[in-house]
Amino acid sequence: MPTETTDLTLRLISPGQHLDFLRTQRSASFLQTPAWGRVKAEWRHESVGWFHGERLVGAALVLYRQLPKVKRYLAYLPEGPVIDWDGCCQEDTGTLGAWLAPLTAHLGRSGAFGVRMGPPVVTRRWSAAQIKDGIADPAVRRLDDVAPLERNQTGACIVSQLHELGWRPQAVEGGFAAGQPQYNFHLPLVDADGKPRSEADLLAGMNQQWRRNIKKADKSGVEVTAVTGSAQELAEDLAAFHDLYVHTAARDHFTPRPLAYFQTMFDALSAEEPDRIVLHLARHEGDLVAATISIRVGAHAWYSYGASSTEKREVRGSNAVQWAMIRGALAAGAEVYDMRGITDTLDGDDPHVGLVQFKVGTGGQAVEYAGEWDLPLNRVLYKAFDVYMSRRG
Repeated sequence: MPTETTDLTLRLISPGQHLDFLRTQRSASFLQTPAWGRVKAEWRHESVGWFHGERLVGAALVLYRQLPKVKRYLAYLPEGPVIDWDGCCQEDTGTLGAWLAPLTAHLGRSGAFGVRMGPPVVTRRWSAAQIKDGIADPAVRRLDDVAPLERNQTGACIVSQLHELGWRPQAVEGGFAAGQPQYNFHLPLVDADGKPRSEADLLAGMNQQWRRNIKKADKSGVEVTAVTGSAQELAEDLAAFHDLYVHTAARDHFTPRPLAYFQTMFDALSAEEPDRIVLHLARHEGDLVAATISIRVGAHAWYSYGASSTEKREVRGSNAVQWAMIRGALAAGAEVYDMRGITDTLDGDDPHVGLVQFKVGTGGQAVEYAGEWDLPLNRVLYKAFDVYMSRRG
């Protein structure tokens, strides 16, 4: 039911109030859970709530990033806030401005020189078949070159309102400005009527290579275990994951996060909900061949981090652990399995296209979100921050 936006007020709420509100929602980003503020310990953070009378109707985790040498901040709401986005586009319930006005007023009083947020609204979708055909077509370079399977009316409405309210869309490449990915890959776990899909149906939707690899992993004796708990309880398994993750980073040329980061993630998220974060370990004859981390909030499950061994790639541990995560998400009642970010490239010569092809093999959909948007509250300081970040990049 849409939320009336007349007389909305905003005030600080406790982590407990925040979490209780999220439990009433079908899904929300894990980046908007109060626990995520503990993970990002180098940022100041707070939970805020929108109230209609005394009823809590929306919530957000706000992270504050300080300007060098000045006690002024960029206020950041990653993949948030958690509000009635659909209702913002219905004439009888109000507009987006009614939600954002009390938020920006509060953030300005809290020392923010600018606000950045990533509305969790989809603007376009493309099917796996469309993406596969696009990669095969030399005339196609980007997702923009392919007519989408769906254009989301709420997404278009939100983008239009943000422009009208003076918000600025951010670049989708590079550093902090990129923030969270604008393009993601989703595998729907429910059918068009909202009924859970069967494992057989999900397998049938995958391409032949994925089905063959899952079967090969099973025949080769790859065993996947899923474990939950605090960092202390999972100390040995987390260390094994991190060793493999560092190995993967060296092979694939990215900078790995330290073990302490993952320890903090497991402590914070598992304390919030016992099965919020899960470590998956794929072993073959005792050797760890692949390992992943999944996160779930309500009906949305994410593949968050992954690692794989250069040796024994023929046993297909990466496919085995993905299939285990998909099955686990389905069993937990999730409606979507989110494989997180992809680039928008469909150019067969682009090195990023390999990741796109791997995810497309599941038979899911490429999804474009509205992206991240900034609202300068102090234009001089906002410009200084912009210059600072561009020099760092």
